[in-house]
Amino acid sequence: PYYVDMDQNLFLQASLHSSDQNLALFVDTCVASPNPSDFRTLVYELIKSGCARNSTYSPFPPPRPDVARFGFNAFSFVSRFPSVFLRCQLAVCRRDDYSSRCYQGCASRFRRNADS
Repeated sequence: PYYVDMDQNLFLQASLHSSDQNLALFVDTCVASPNPSDFRTLVYELIKSGCARNSTYSPFPPPRPDVARFGFNAFSFVSRFPSVFLRCQLAVCRRDDYSSRCYQGCASRFRRNADS
Protein backbone atom coordinates (compact mmCIF):
# COMPACT_ATOMS: atom_id res chain seq x y z
CA PRO A 1 0.00 0.00 0.00
CA TYR A 2 0.92 3.59 -0.58
CA TYR A 3 -0.39 6.07 1.98
CA VAL A 4 -1.22 9.64 0.95
CA ASP A 5 -3.21 12.59 2.24
CA MET A 6 -6.30 13.87 0.47
CA ASP A 7 -5.55 16.08 -2.54
CA GLN A 8 -1.90 15.06 -2.49
CA ASN A 9 -0.49 14.61 -5.98
CA LEU A 10 0.14 11.01 -6.95
CA PHE A 11 2.54 10.16 -9.74
CA LEU A 12 2.45 6.77 -11.44
CA GLN A 13 4.64 5.10 -13.99
CA ALA A 14 4.21 1.91 -15.98
CA SER A 15 7.03 0.37 -17.94
CA LEU A 16 7.20 -2.46 -20.39
CA HIS A 17 9.86 -5.08 -19.75
CA SER A 18 10.66 -6.69 -23.09
CA SER A 19 13.73 -7.46 -25.16
CA ASP A 20 11.89 -5.88 -28.11
CA GLN A 21 13.03 -2.24 -28.19
CA ASN A 22 10.41 -1.30 -30.81
CA LEU A 23 7.38 -1.24 -28.51
CA ALA A 24 5.40 1.72 -27.16
CA LEU A 25 3.07 1.94 -24.17
CA PHE A 26 -0.19 3.92 -23.87
CA VAL A 27 -2.52 4.36 -20.86
CA ASP A 28 -5.98 3.68 -22.28
CA THR A 29 -8.21 3.34 -19.21
CA CYS A 30 -7.78 3.67 -15.43
CA VAL A 31 -10.56 3.21 -12.91
CA ALA A 32 -10.56 3.40 -9.13
CA SER A 33 -12.58 1.28 -6.72
CA PRO A 34 -12.83 0.91 -2.94
CA ASN A 35 -12.87 -2.88 -3.47
CA PRO A 36 -9.72 -4.55 -4.88
CA SER A 37 -11.74 -7.42 -6.37
CA ASP A 38 -14.70 -5.46 -7.82
CA PHE A 39 -14.10 -2.84 -10.49
CA ARG A 40 -17.70 -2.77 -11.73
CA THR A 41 -20.06 -1.95 -8.85
CA LEU A 42 -18.62 1.28 -7.43
CA VAL A 43 -15.96 2.80 -9.66
CA TYR A 44 -14.55 6.18 -10.52
CA GLU A 45 -13.02 6.71 -13.96
CA LEU A 46 -9.75 8.61 -14.09
CA ILE A 47 -9.23 8.03 -17.80
CA LYS A 48 -11.34 6.15 -20.34
CA SER A 49 -10.36 5.39 -23.94
CA GLY A 50 -7.42 7.75 -23.57
CA CYS A 51 -9.67 10.65 -22.45
CA ALA A 52 -9.22 12.21 -19.01
CA ARG A 53 -12.38 11.89 -16.87
CA ASN A 54 -10.86 13.59 -13.82
CA SER A 55 -9.82 17.24 -13.97
CA THR A 56 -6.66 16.53 -11.95
CA TYR A 57 -5.51 13.69 -14.26
CA SER A 58 -2.40 14.68 -16.16
CA PRO A 59 -0.20 12.62 -18.49
CA PHE A 60 3.53 13.34 -18.36
CA PRO A 61 6.14 12.97 -21.08
CA PRO A 62 7.87 9.61 -20.71
CA PRO A 63 11.65 9.18 -20.98
CA ARG A 64 11.13 6.41 -23.57
CA PRO A 65 8.20 5.09 -25.65
CA ASP A 66 8.01 1.91 -23.53
CA VAL A 67 7.17 3.97 -20.42
CA ALA A 68 3.89 5.71 -19.52
CA ARG A 69 3.60 8.36 -16.80
CA PHE A 70 0.63 10.16 -15.31
CA GLY A 71 -0.59 11.77 -12.12
CA PHE A 72 -3.73 12.87 -10.29
CA ASN A 73 -4.85 14.20 -6.91
CA ALA A 74 -5.58 11.65 -4.19
CA PHE A 75 -9.25 11.18 -3.35
CA SER A 76 -11.54 8.86 -1.40
CA PHE A 77 -14.96 7.46 -2.16
CA VAL A 78 -16.55 8.17 1.23
CA SER A 79 -15.34 7.88 4.78
CA ARG A 80 -16.47 4.27 5.14
CA PHE A 81 -13.93 3.17 2.50
CA PRO A 82 -10.40 3.70 3.83
CA SER A 83 -8.63 2.60 0.63
CA VAL A 84 -8.74 3.26 -3.10
CA PHE A 85 -7.51 0.67 -5.61
CA LEU A 86 -6.56 1.33 -9.22
CA ARG A 87 -6.92 -0.86 -12.28
CA CYS A 88 -5.43 0.37 -15.53
CA GLN A 89 -5.53 -0.97 -19.06
CA LEU A 90 -2.57 -0.16 -21.23
CA ALA A 91 -2.00 -0.69 -24.92
CA VAL A 92 1.26 -2.08 -26.25
CA CYS A 93 2.00 -1.08 -29.84
CA ARG A 94 4.78 -1.07 -32.38
CA ARG A 95 6.91 2.00 -31.75
CA ASP A 96 6.66 3.41 -35.30
CA ASP A 97 3.06 2.39 -36.07
CA TYR A 98 1.41 5.80 -35.95
CA SER A 99 -1.98 4.31 -36.84
CA SER A 100 -1.96 2.15 -33.68
CA ARG A 101 -3.92 2.80 -30.48
CA CYS A 102 -0.81 4.22 -28.81
CA TYR A 103 -0.80 7.22 -31.14
CA GLN A 104 -4.56 7.89 -31.39
CA GLY A 105 -4.85 9.70 -28.06
CA CYS A 106 -8.35 10.39 -26.79
CA ALA A 107 -10.85 8.18 -28.61
CA SER A 108 -14.09 9.86 -27.53
CA ARG A 109 -16.01 8.74 -30.59
CA PHE A 110 -16.52 5.18 -31.71
CA ARG A 111 -16.71 4.26 -35.35
CA ARG A 112 -19.95 2.72 -36.55
CA ASN A 113 -20.63 0.54 -39.51
CA ALA A 114 -22.56 2.46 -42.19
CA ASP A 115 -25.12 -0.38 -42.26
CA SER A 116 -26.00 0.10 -38.58
